Formats: sequence, C-alpha cells, structure tokens
Amino acid sequence: MYGVIHRAVRQMVLDRVGQHAWLEIESAAGIGYSQLISAELYDDEVTLALLGGAARRTGIDMDEFLFEFGRYWMGYAQRGSFGAILDFTGHDFPTFIRNLDRLHDSVREVMPKAEMPRFALVSEREGEMLVEYRSIRQGLGPFVRGLLHGLLDRFGLIGEVTMSPGESGEVRFLISHQPGSGA
Repeated sequence: MYGVIHRAVRQMVLDRVGQHAWLEIESAAGIGYSQLISAELYDDEVTLALLGGAARRTGIDMDEFLFEFGRYWMGYAQRGSFGAILDFTGHDFPTFIRNLDRLHDSVREVMPKAEMPRFALVSEREGEMLVEYRSIRQGLGPFVRGLLHGLLDRFGLIGEVTMSPGESGEVRFLISHQPGSGA
C-alpha cells in the first residue's frame, strides 16, 4: 500500500495515544520515517504490521481498529491532498457511493501502482443501499465498514452499516440511513 496509509495510521495513533506509542509501533514494525512517504508504494506486510501494532497499542482488536481507522480515514483524507477529490465525488451520499470507482480511478492516475477496490451499488431505495465491495486484499471489510460510517458522518446522516459475505468472495454492505439532527 502507499505511504499515505502509513501516514494516516501514524496520525491516528498520535491523536489517540501519543508520540511514545507511535515510536513503539514504528520500532516493532521495523520501519522508519522513509516508510511514511505518501506517494511511495510499500509491501502490504509493512502496512499490516503497522495496523496490527496500532491495534495492540490502542487496546482494541484488529477488526475494531480497522473500523475506527476507516472512520478516521475520511476526515484525514478530507483535510489532506484527497480533499478536492472527495468533494468532486459527490455532494450527497448516494451520488458519492455511485462514484466510488471513479474516485479510485482518479487516485490511480496519481498512484499508478495502486490496487484499488471496486464498488457496485447493487440496490437502492429510500434510506437503504446495498453495496458490493471487491478487492484483492482480504480482511479489510471492517475498514470499509468504517469508511462507510465516515461517509454517513460526512453527509450528516445517521445509520448503520452491516457487513456480510457475498456469493463470489465479495463483501456486501447494507447501509440503512436517515437524516441526522444537523442535516
């Protein structure tokens, strides 16, 4: 994965448990500052070591950490270099979901070696969407669930995202939502 993910994990750890914790994670994973270069591609094992170390250091299991990191990623990306891309992806939740593959295609233009997931809107009705997620990477469903919750937050919606395996190895997410108090 690209170093931008490492930078986001680092920032989340710094925000939640501080510099000392990050330095311990970095040391245990055997990385240095060079693995935090945003546009560099790193082996997935390095990323998984960072995520695992961060989960342990924050005291939550890996699935819960991935969920929290997915939610965190949305704000981190908005504040950083991906903010403009996110803004152009859609000004409401359904449009954003429909344009996720376009967003990833745009990111791939800048990061050509990126292995991006694919999303398909399987069905949609008022207050509910069924989204299919496919990736070469296994085990990131909780991260995607967190991203989808982060998107609900982004659009001022409240709701729930449930995850279930699909028929051909994909993961499906049922997203139930309604306007929040500020929407």
